[in-house]
Amino acid sequence: MQDLTIALWQTAYAPPAAGTAEALRRLDATAAEARAQAADLLLCPEMGLTGYAIGAERVATLAEPREGPLAQAVAAIAQRRGIAIVYGYPERNPTGKPFNATQAIGPDGVPIGHYRKTHLYGDLDRAQFSVGESASQVFTWRGWRLGLLICYDVEFPEAVRGLALQGADAVLVPTANMVGFDEVQHILVPARALENRLHVAYANACGSEGDTTYGGLSTVACARGTVLARAGRGPGLLAATLERGALQAARQHAYLNDRRADLYGPLAG
Repeated sequence: MQDLTIALWQTAYAPPAAGTAEALRRLDATAAEARAQAADLLLCPEMGLTGYAIGAERVATLAEPREGPLAQAVAAIAQRRGIAIVYGYPERNPTGKPFNATQAIGPDGVPIGHYRKTHLYGDLDRAQFSVGESASQVFTWRGWRLGLLICYDVEFPEAVRGLALQGADAVLVPTANMVGFDEVQHILVPARALENRLHVAYANACGSEGDTTYGGLSTVACARGTVLARAGRGPGLLAATLERGALQAARQHAYLNDRRADLYGPLAG
């Protein structure tokens, strides 16, 4: 397995009046910049193509199937720029409110991973989205076993541990974490990496949408819990290389080997 260089796009959401066309234009330019910095994969914020705090009506209007026009546009960007892209979007749900979803598309334009947010945060999330009912599943790309989570999901130990038990090497997390919750970036992201002996990349939004202000501080933590890179509050492109050797070294002591699953039954209640 080769090392994997990831670029995290910390950005304010495009103005609603500009529509998804402006978001895609920005994505294209950022993908080109990330590839110029030798990144293999670009990780975008939660709901990065549409905005997050935009209201249930607009979310429903912009929702698409996973193979819809947004996916096709991202696939074209990935092919043109030669980089894998993980992006967030509202996925159409024929039986209810849309799902808060993220999709990974390879540099050949082919989808390689998909996930629907399973832990909805607060009234805003619940007003706009249906809850995903399936745990995230690991997928393999360039020899790396990768898992997807979205924002609040990573704050639940079980969500990351579930991916670790599938053999995940890294967890990629698009997010829209707000100002006032910096403990996620400073404490929880490194802790999830350390306790599961895997890398965690957490790409946050910045700027404001109406009354909602995002906290930035996008973070990459290695499998020892050490922060490899962290952004500030403003927009930018953050890059970090996930090293296979560091992963193997961290796993010389793996918590997973010493688990007492026979004692953990009550945790599922």
